[in-house]
Amino acid sequence: MTKKVSIHWFRKDLRLSDNPSLNYLSTKKHPVICLYIYDDINAERQLGKTSKVWLHHSLNFLNQQLQGNLLIFRGNPKKIFDDLCRSLYVENISWNRCYEIHEIKRDKLLKLFFKQKKINVNSFNGSLLWEPWEILKKDATPYKIFTPYFKKGCMRFTLPRVPETKKSNFFDHDINSLRVDDLDLLSNHKWEFEVIKNWNVGEKYAYDLMNSFFENGGIDDYKDGRNFPGKKNISKLSPYICWGQISPNVLWYKTDEYKNKISNSNLDSFRNQLGWREFSYYLLYHFPFLPKKNLRPKFDRFPWKKRDKKFIKWTKGLTGYPIIDAGMRELRKTGYMHNRVRMIVGSFLVKNLLQHWKNGEEWFWDCLFDADIANNSASWQWVAGTGTDSTPYFRIFNPITQGKKFDPNGKYTKTYVPELQDLPIKYLFNPWECPDKILKNSGITLGLNYPLPIIDLKSSRDLALSSFSSIKAG
Repeated sequence: MTKKVSIHWFRKDLRLSDNPSLNYLSTKKHPVICLYIYDDINAERQLGKTSKVWLHHSLNFLNQQLQGNLLIFRGNPKKIFDDLCRSLYVENISWNRCYEIHEIKRDKLLKLFFKQKKINVNSFNGSLLWEPWEILKKDATPYKIFTPYFKKGCMRFTLPRVPETKKSNFFDHDINSLRVDDLDLLSNHKWEFEVIKNWNVGEKYAYDLMNSFFENGGIDDYKDGRNFPGKKNISKLSPYICWGQISPNVLWYKTDEYKNKISNSNLDSFRNQLGWREFSYYLLYHFPFLPKKNLRPKFDRFPWKKRDKKFIKWTKGLTGYPIIDAGMRELRKTGYMHNRVRMIVGSFLVKNLLQHWKNGEEWFWDCLFDADIANNSASWQWVAGTGTDSTPYFRIFNPITQGKKFDPNGKYTKTYVPELQDLPIKYLFNPWECPDKILKNSGITLGLNYPLPIIDLKSSRDLALSSFSSIKAG
């Protein structure tokens, strides 16, 4: 084949609009081949089951957008690119950057490989607002606390406007490649069909969800409402952001359209959440051991307990604490969990059950559609108190008071713990204190159709605090 072509390598940027790499290639004279490689060779960690479900449907949607012209391969990118370059006259290769340490190393080696072959190679920022190496303190060291990072570091930069999407001339090829089904991302378990049934996956649906969130009042009371899982003030855009089906730039500038309609506090709160995502990637870049090690070394001496039956009950939503059980069941049923509830269940695991945060992080990695190594690791270190900018270890969420405060009418909890549907709200978050007669009238037998608490809150809290005291000296 003598016709010159360019190649765009899709990674976690599964969209055609606002895609810097595609925009760049559209300025070249050559038709563009779009490629996705399921790299299970270089990855330090394989995708979780739930992420595979999202990826499967995402690739199907992307391939439809490309009229069936998405090239799909599995394996080592270097070998795959080498084979393609032998059969094609490749002039340009580009992609949008990833930020895990193994991805950075792999991509650097690939760039050297392409340059040796005299192929133009470029990479772009397609998933962050600010590059991690751009934001540094005056002494050229990285920030470790979110507020100065965001206000003193990030906000001194003017974000470029979202560029107009340029139309690419996609190459109508006859190259043999895999089908999406050939990646074996699905196992045809009933759960895989159940967990995705209430989601529409793909770039179009990300924009639809964004527009609905802003136009139908989701942003109106975002600052306070986002803490209440029963309210509409969450966007549920995180899986789409994670997989690059919408960019944070688009979301950042979407808030500008509402400057004269919505209070600044709600818009600022929304942008702050985008900022926290950035901070997670920032920490991952500057502290690449983030997914594996405590950012505060003194916690290396903390007396964590081994995984046990209590951990299993936590994963299944059978702890006897309704707000915890609702969150864990929402996770398994929908591939998602409300952010406030994530903090509550995380605190319970680490501080009441004394489980290492890695156990929770690994479970979330397997169960979340938005499983993202930077956000997942940074968030768990935050709730565990082991991170650089964390909730103090001695701040322990009480699942009873948290449930009463943030799910005051029980709407969320009863949705995911339906066996408590008829229990009066007075006892919803502490059913073991409910009189026997009311329990019976509500159809509940504790220990039979709803569990008794697996641990006592006060004694487990006291143990957590004494365990923390044992490492304070370090």
